Amino acid sequence: MANKPETNSAIQKALSILEMVTQEIRPLGIVDISRDLGLPRQTVHRVIRQLEDLGLLRKDPGTDRYTTGARLRALALNTISSSHSTRASHAILQGLVDTVKETCNVGMLDGHEIIYIDRVECDWPLRVQLKAGSHVPAHCTAIGKLLMAYQPKDARDRILRTAPLRKFTKYTITDPDQLEASLDQIAAQGYSINNQEDAIGLVALAVPVRDPQGEVIAGLAVHAPEPRFPIAKAIEHIETFREAAGRIGLSLFEGDKKS
Repeated sequence: MANKPETNSAIQKALSILEMVTQEIRPLGIVDISRDLGLPRQTVHRVIRQLEDLGLLRKDPGTDRYTTGARLRALALNTISSSHSTRASHAILQGLVDTVKETCNVGMLDGHEIIYIDRVECDWPLRVQLKAGSHVPAHCTAIGKLLMAYQPKDARDRILRTAPLRKFTKYTITDPDQLEASLDQIAAQGYSINNQEDAIGLVALAVPVRDPQGEVIAGLAVHAPEPRFPIAKAIEHIETFREAAGRIGLSLFEGDKKS
């Protein structure tokens, strides 16, 4: 087999480094990457500096280790939210809203915030109007707490340590230890509740969206004014939400089907 062009070889090295960093929970050092990929340290250092300049990687504060950069996270989120398969998941989300008559959305963790990758509004005049692409805090939202609960311990600890746990209402949990206990309960029960933690009078329930390997990659939530759709009523529909979340997870990873 003929040798591949050097440019392609450089791209392959950069891609291998990006794949390795995105698959690890903890930030990685040059020594780790060099050893696991079998590449010279000087080569790894040069490629990482280029990826850092492009915003695809960033150095973890206070260490010589690297993690995903803002540009790489944006690319990943944009890929999912703009993919062909999102049309199928949007139809599932629309069907769910038609059933429960309340706003539903799908969100992913982006640092210590949640970004909505899809959202369908209900027809009620009283509702919170946000668009896909909007960011909301993770610590006081149903999807945010759900996805924090399913993070590996290192990643969860990092969020709890660095996130600004701002108090929005008297119900917002701002104590890290109390929030961590709440996350443990969420992981055990398999769903998350937001009881007026980001806005008085608004409640929400979220369930996990999983990839084909069973890993939690996103959250599906319903939210509504508490008098119209109290938490007890939301829990009555939880199997409906779980079924929709399962279908959305499958749709996000389906390849294009040829007719």
